Amino acid sequence: MTPLRQRYTQDLLLRNYAPKTVSVYVAAVARFARHFGRSPELLGVEHVRAYQLHLLAQKASWSRFNQAVSALRFLFSTTLRQPGAIEMIPYGKKPKPLPAVLSPEEVVRLFAAVRNPRDLLILQAAYAAGLRVSEVVRLQAGDIDSSRMTLHFRCAKGRKDRFVPLSAALLERLRCYWRQHRPASWLFPGAKPGSHLSVGNVQRACHRAVLASGIAKKASMHTLRHSYATHLLEGGTDLASLQKLLGHNQFSTTLRYTHIGHSLLQRAGSPLDTLPALPAPARADECPIPAWTSEPSSTASPSGAASPG
Repeated sequence: MTPLRQRYTQDLLLRNYAPKTVSVYVAAVARFARHFGRSPELLGVEHVRAYQLHLLAQKASWSRFNQAVSALRFLFSTTLRQPGAIEMIPYGKKPKPLPAVLSPEEVVRLFAAVRNPRDLLILQAAYAAGLRVSEVVRLQAGDIDSSRMTLHFRCAKGRKDRFVPLSAALLERLRCYWRQHRPASWLFPGAKPGSHLSVGNVQRACHRAVLASGIAKKASMHTLRHSYATHLLEGGTDLASLQKLLGHNQFSTTLRYTHIGHSLLQRAGSPLDTLPALPAPARADECPIPAWTSEPSSTASPSGAASPG
């Protein structure tokens, strides 16, 4: 390990970055250095600009692009002590499509398509408590508080602890599973002794269930979390409570669910429907079709075409 990489890693650890984030940032800086064949100490913001253009030319995803930006901004501002460089290393504007959400009926179909009882319990736990896949694989028996009916998640995303309500139906299924398997530490142990089930295994199990269920939506484990949030919101849960349940740092992240709550949009209705009285609609023969809504004539002059205004 070079002295610069060691210092960069230490700077990240001193600021309590998660181990996964440290490895991602270190790898991003290493790719940047390999691209130019020189140490980052010998490179500047113009090289960063050229590297960003290279990533765009390679059609890198916006997630990968912005990971590289975050890693390089930290490198130059903290490790290389060039704080002014940050302003010259811009983030890309990542598209924000609305996430897929399953209806309650589709959630039932998805569960019915799972053949492995352990996999079914994992999917049900993710939906019942709005868990990230990294959280559900790290569940331990000590995280379940049946007296207070809560699940306790330690060092979740952002190194934060949080509590979520424990479903009575989920508690019964967890108890049944524990009596059958008696896991020593992790509720869902992996093949390697002392390890938990891998995220990849769970993602693949969910993908198989989606295919078997015939659900056409692009659904994943995170779709169950989105569905949990949307169904709670549609059921009347306020946004402040939902933010705490999901463990969001930014309220704007939680606000996204106001755009995908179908029943909420339906309940919003239209102000036209609230007016005390409306004139009766005219008969069909009294409603001539405006010229601009009819099909254009092949002989009509462009200058004489009607405009919708």
